[in-house]
Amino acid sequence: MSLLVVGSVALDSVETPFGKRDDALGGSATFFSTAASLFAPVQLVAVVGEDFPAEHVEFLRARNIDLAGLTRAPGKTFRWKGSYTYELNEAHTLDTQLNVFASFAPELPAAYQKARWLFLGNIDPVLQGRVLDQVQKPQLVAADTMNFWIGGKKADLLRTLERVDLLFVNDAEARELAGESNIVKAARAIQHMGPKRVCIKRGEYGAMLFDHDHVCAAPALPLAEVFDPTGAGDSFAGGFMGHVAAAGNLEPTTLRQALAVGTVVASFTVEQFSLDRLRTVTREQVRARFDEFRKLIHIDELA
Repeated sequence: MSLLVVGSVALDSVETPFGKRDDALGGSATFFSTAASLFAPVQLVAVVGEDFPAEHVEFLRARNIDLAGLTRAPGKTFRWKGSYTYELNEAHTLDTQLNVFASFAPELPAAYQKARWLFLGNIDPVLQGRVLDQVQKPQLVAADTMNFWIGGKKADLLRTLERVDLLFVNDAEARELAGESNIVKAARAIQHMGPKRVCIKRGEYGAMLFDHDHVCAAPALPLAEVFDPTGAGDSFAGGFMGHVAAAGNLEPTTLRQALAVGTVVASFTVEQFSLDRLRTVTREQVRARFDEFRKLIHIDELA
């Protein structure tokens, strides 16, 4: 049941048309692990600096997240600053300070090397490969990437993808990686690179899961209030992988449910800034919204 995530823990400064927040807890591994911890125990590997607030560490520990792999290194914590327009579809990066994350070299504690479920966050594909060298026999290896690695380290990324079972990307990343404008053709092309399953995140348009020869699509939940989409994609992946780890199998029904669970968890993330909503959401609230989501997508058979 163990779920291991390797990625970034950061301090984010975010501005949207609805407000502003400075030095909020962020990072891909943070959003992922907070979401996944709603369903299964999580092991976290990341690095932070000497300035990382102790209360953030205590929050993560209180969420049943094993922090034996969280290293505090000399220097400052990775910081990201971004803004959004009213469309909220794309973050505009204003400043990135890698700090201690620039020399991040993930080393897995012995207990982590036996993880059954592994999520490689959006980090250098060379580092993703080094993590894979340390795990023993994971049942599922999932990974995330982005345009920066696709454009700058594609050869390294392709080598890593040969060892990945499930890839999470957004539609623009899928098109760039595959060299295909059609999203279905892009997903099929990525499957030939190694991952037999491809999950394409489409923001306000939902998500699609290409599972071998089958396709499953889920719309986004219609929300009256969206304040901050930062971390929504990582929360989606966390909900998805958390459900899979809790279920303990990769049956088609489980994966379809995981697609919906990820969508539901991400819908909570965007309702408030940073992790504020995920701090308070409960499994009961997730289940209630999951049931609403099932009604939203249910269609009776034609007479």
